[in-house]
Amino acid sequence: MERLSQHGWHPVDPPRRSVLFVNPRSGGGRATRAAVAERARERGIDVIVLDTHQSLGELVRGAVAEGADALGVAGGDGTLAVVAAAARVHGLAFVCVPAGTRNHFALDLGVDRHDLVGALDAFTDGVERSIDVGEVNGRVFLNNVSLGIYGDAVRQPAYREAKVRTLVETAAKVIGTSGAVPELHLVDDLGNEHRRPAVVLVSNNPYALDRPIAPGTRPRLDTGELGIVVLDAPRASPDPPGRAWRATQLEVDAAVPVRAGIDGEAVELQAPLEFVIRPGALRVRISSRHPGVSPSGRLP
Repeated sequence: MERLSQHGWHPVDPPRRSVLFVNPRSGGGRATRAAVAERARERGIDVIVLDTHQSLGELVRGAVAEGADALGVAGGDGTLAVVAAAARVHGLAFVCVPAGTRNHFALDLGVDRHDLVGALDAFTDGVERSIDVGEVNGRVFLNNVSLGIYGDAVRQPAYREAKVRTLVETAAKVIGTSGAVPELHLVDDLGNEHRRPAVVLVSNNPYALDRPIAPGTRPRLDTGELGIVVLDAPRASPDPPGRAWRATQLEVDAAVPVRAGIDGEAVELQAPLEFVIRPGALRVRISSRHPGVSPSGRLP
């Protein structure tokens, strides 16, 4: 417990009524193979297994109306954000069971991604802390929002300079690739304008760009700041700059709606895109036997 308390975790009493939403399709059926629903019911947790004909938002609202005081998800990062948004609004505890493919949020939260069943102990023998969440146009994100990540651009020779490659590789690791986007406009922390950037990545707390041992992870989720990475499109001269900075808010403008990835889910956002950080907005619980800190957070 002393190890966890160093990272802000503290013991809590079990909730009176826990509800776990299980996405049986996430991660190629990881929750099903681990019998997460069955193991959760053995612990006295109410389980709702999702199917394609149900609205997750409506199911969450129903669970809250019926008195749930802890909400959990066994699924991917996109599913997590929907339930976490409701937990935040109602001040309820939130539990992440890493049943997705990448499970980036679980990794940065300090959940053992290989221990799905053990993650359920967050409901019965858990520790709790508060973390930040990001918002874009009022929509919650736990990991990041990506704009304009496309493979042809990041493979350009112009991006081979070491610092810029770090930005490119971090972006590729946490969000993958997608199509080009319309012309965007934003201003960085130095007052420089960026028009039609190849890459824009806005994250809930900054990624550890200076820690190559643990790439694509965030050391902390409670700094009260967004992490922002911008790579301008290649051009003849000078080489396209790569810039990373921290801020509590950011505006990205465009003449048309913008396709984006929010925690890995494809969406279309109306411009301007208004990003903000909500410090300490979400109560999270994990098993007292899990690490409680991300890989980059363990480094000096």
